[in-house]
Amino acid sequence: MSRRSKVWLGVIIAVLLTGGVVGFRIHQKRHAATEVKLERVARRDLVSSVTASGKIEAKTSVDISADITGRIIDIAVREGDVVKRGQFLLQIDPAQYQAAVARAEGVVASTQATLLQTKATRDQAQRAWDRAQQLTKMGDNLIAPETAEQAHTAFDVAEANYQSTKAQLEQSRASLQEAKDNLAKTRLTAPINGRVVRLAVEEGEVAVPGTFSRETGLLMTIADLSVILAKVQVDETDVVRLSQNDSVEVTIDAYRDTTFWGRVTKISHSAKLTPTETASGSTDRAVDFDVEVTLKDPPPDIRPDLSCTARIVTDTRRHVLSVPIIALTVRNHEKIPNEIEGAPVVDTLRERFKKKEAEGVFVVRNGVATFRPVRTGIAGDEYFEVVDGIREGETIVAGTYQAIRDLKDSAKVRQVDTTKTKNSQVS
Repeated sequence: MSRRSKVWLGVIIAVLLTGGVVGFRIHQKRHAATEVKLERVARRDLVSSVTASGKIEAKTSVDISADITGRIIDIAVREGDVVKRGQFLLQIDPAQYQAAVARAEGVVASTQATLLQTKATRDQAQRAWDRAQQLTKMGDNLIAPETAEQAHTAFDVAEANYQSTKAQLEQSRASLQEAKDNLAKTRLTAPINGRVVRLAVEEGEVAVPGTFSRETGLLMTIADLSVILAKVQVDETDVVRLSQNDSVEVTIDAYRDTTFWGRVTKISHSAKLTPTETASGSTDRAVDFDVEVTLKDPPPDIRPDLSCTARIVTDTRRHVLSVPIIALTVRNHEKIPNEIEGAPVVDTLRERFKKKEAEGVFVVRNGVATFRPVRTGIAGDEYFEVVDGIREGETIVAGTYQAIRDLKDSAKVRQVDTTKTKNSQVS
């Protein structure tokens, strides 16, 4: 054999060996089992809950603002003081309002005197008209018709003047009452029993009515802290799961390592639209509903506006079949030969999911993972309740997320070596 032939033979052998190795590796990779976490279906106690954040509020809180304009000359309380209903809080300079009352009283007195004059004039005109009527009845020639007509006209004018003055007196009395009311508004008292949780002004500042701006007109806030609420915002997808008297676990940021309990006492029927910015930069609106939770045994030094988080228990299940939340996945339904191997209950469930996406788990038998549609119930913190489609004791794929996402129906799987993972973490 020539040298050239030997070279070509060597090249061919090398190519064949390389192709064989590559083919073997491809074959081995195709038929290699995917490493997954396996878990048996078991029964557990599940608690379904909704978590929402918000702040602490008093059930009864009153914002006190001025109804009139004036300079504050005296503040009798400080922030944090406990007050009782009717207790004096704040004094606005009453000088101009006292002067207004004095003017109104003078107008009333003057109008009363004018009323007496018009009443006397009316009475005199009435007597003249009465005499004219008597003379007319006694004889046609005793009084001229023109004189009788003048007497009647004089009486009508006097009566009109009297009624006009009487109306002016009522008007002046109303003005006096308004002036007295404005004077009374210069002295503010506590409308409820509670604590001054906010004092927004100082002596010497000018109080203005909060007609156009609530914050501008606010003087102070008094809250009744005997009943404390946790007011949280719940998303529209979760609010339908809530109901009155649901048990709630509340954590307050200011009280670390302490949990408080309460009950849902109010669920808003109207949404609060909050502008939010999406990842693409566009503006969207989050639809949240206000939910009020009444706390049981709140701390005595609690304050409004503290941040809190509420875990609202919506449902509980005792000793029910469950699978890990991570094990549940969605696949497009495709008819495969192993469908007929399942139990009748599974076949019925598959029939229901035909021609649409199916929610289910991968059941492992003899090292092969088969997608099985299931019907779930409530969701706990880590597990889903399974109502139909699986049996207790069956082995399912419970992780990892990446493995379940990429896993194909009828793929080979094997339990991941947890000891190797632990050793790599330690090193």
